[in-house]
Amino acid sequence: MSTIDPSLWSYFSAASGIVKCVMFILLVASILSWSMIFQYGFILRRSRKRLAQFENKFWSGIELSKLYTELNREQEQQNGLASIFHAGFREFVRLDQHVSDVPAVIMEGVQRAMRIAYSEQHQLLEKHLDFLATLGSTSPYIGLFGTVWGIMTAFHALSASQQTATIAMVAPGIAEALVATAMGLFVAIPAVIFYNRYAHQIQHLLHHYHRFQEEFSTILYRQIHGNAGNYVS
Repeated sequence: MSTIDPSLWSYFSAASGIVKCVMFILLVASILSWSMIFQYGFILRRSRKRLAQFENKFWSGIELSKLYTELNREQEQQNGLASIFHAGFREFVRLDQHVSDVPAVIMEGVQRAMRIAYSEQHQLLEKHLDFLATLGSTSPYIGLFGTVWGIMTAFHALSASQQTATIAMVAPGIAEALVATAMGLFVAIPAVIFYNRYAHQIQHLLHHYHRFQEEFSTILYRQIHGNAGNYVS
């Protein structure tokens, strides 16, 4: 009695050319998916860490101009809240020197600068995240294509045989069909899980960014009207 080698390589080597292409595409998709998962995990952990560090410094009572000067010396740290603060305070200083007698103009300019910085941070956080969603949604269909082709191969082998139908005749085609299905799910399931997880974490960060914009605008508004000095209260 012949034995069947259950290794993935044996299934790949025995598969038809079309199914081999499907398996190769799914293998590349899996590598891209996991590399993006690890990359986003690192980016979001770093973003949360910098968020906490900046909030602690901002609310510690440090002088705003001093914090702004420190950020100018640390250009690589200007992301997240630091970037929004830097853009807003830079515009505040610039407008205060030219239209200090028109508070509404100053606040409008500050809020516009912070909205632009917020939008940039939003784009940076979600950069390439849609690709992870695309992998999660399309991989099962790519695997399904390989499944259908494998089943067609199995039935073709069965119809071409002049002998009594046996499991051995259809087993190779069925096996490659199931492997294609499994590979498609192996790509899709982690991609969908981590896409949803990271999308939730990004929204949490963006909520912090938006809240900071409102709080910082309030602080600058009070400072313009002489109610808050140069320190964060």
